[in-house]
Amino acid sequence: MKKLLVVLSLLVVAGLVIGCGGAEEATTEVERITIGATPVPHAEILEDVVKPLLAEEGIELEIREFTDYVTPNLALDDGSIDANFFQHTPYLDNFSSERELDLVDIASVHIEPIGLYSEQIDNLDQLEEGALIAIPNDTTNEGRALLLLEEAGLIELSSEAGLEATPVDIIDNPKDLEFRELEVAQLPRSLPDVTAAVINTNYVLEVDLIPTEDSLIIEGSESPYANVLAVRGAEREDELLNKLADALNSQQVKDYIEEEYGGSIVPAF
Repeated sequence: MKKLLVVLSLLVVAGLVIGCGGAEEATTEVERITIGATPVPHAEILEDVVKPLLAEEGIELEIREFTDYVTPNLALDDGSIDANFFQHTPYLDNFSSERELDLVDIASVHIEPIGLYSEQIDNLDQLEEGALIAIPNDTTNEGRALLLLEEAGLIELSSEAGLEATPVDIIDNPKDLEFRELEVAQLPRSLPDVTAAVINTNYVLEVDLIPTEDSLIIEGSESPYANVLAVRGAEREDELLNKLADALNSQQVKDYIEEEYGGSIVPAF
């Protein structure tokens, strides 16, 4: 009897061990990507379309929202996040060069046409001499804003200015326009205090303006400023991050952009 109890006890213990081992083997480690993004439209695209697509492949997408153009790149560089999605290639290249960071893009997703907006005037004919125009203060977006104003015939830039033009590169200013350089997130709030402001589309959408309807002038679809998925250079071939890139370049994302934003944002793939 004692021998039978010992045998039964050993069998129970063995069963528990085997059972526990089987549970461990059955446990699947969840693959996770942490991405930084500005709220509109980047985080919306990620939350509404990309996150469910990746979940189907067993990948969990954690989205961290940022409201500026500096912190997401610093967070990517220091490893706090695995990727970011908020900026165009000229800004990424300039930022990485100035700060000696190894950040690269692995997917172009959409173009957010930059435009000129105003609460004071309804068209360019009402733009008076000496009008105050707010423009972004970072290198690439400032140049982009000035190129937009040049395209509209409001100013002329030096032929050597290129994509990084600043107000000092203006060689002709028929209306003697004045310029106020502001951090991009402040531009929508500046509208009551300036004649007009050149604002990036993602910030325009946050204050319920419609670029195709409310802008005085706006970039065309041929703009080179496509918003991209950025990663650390050493991880450009990472399989998991390239699955994220594929999801961002999926037909589902293209359809979502076209249906949700009505032409205010244009797919770049």
